[in-house]
Amino acid sequence: MTDIWFARWKSGPARASAAGGDPVVVSVTEFTPRRPWTALGVCVRGTALRRIWPDLEGAVGVWLWLELGQLHPRAGAVSVWRGEADLRRFVGRRDHVQIMRAYRDRGAMRSTTWLADRFDPPAVRKAARDWISGT
Repeated sequence: MTDIWFARWKSGPARASAAGGDPVVVSVTEFTPRRPWTALGVCVRGTALRRIWPDLEGAVGVWLWLELGQLHPRAGAVSVWRGEADLRRFVGRRDHVQIMRAYRDRGAMRSTTWLADRFDPPAVRKAARDWISGT
């Protein structure tokens, strides 16, 4: 088994509400491309979205992740939101929709979402890693 690499945490404007102990919504996505080189494009597009994170209403923050060392590398994001409406607003953004449409036929996508009583970064990252790893 290979290791999962996480990019540095990128805070969003709702980080203060999460720091106050409010509940948060956690979303974990995974993209497994059919062709290995497709992962590079996904990473580039994901990094571009990460740059706008400080301006996304309701975003607590995000980690991008990557797993190499396999025939089919995987990539995705662990994003944390103030609430479900904030996550839905991001999913419906034009730039996000364009990325999803551009890559939907180039691999398999899966995701999970859960509500956490409070934002505990180590616990969220561990739960995300376990889900990504299938454990």
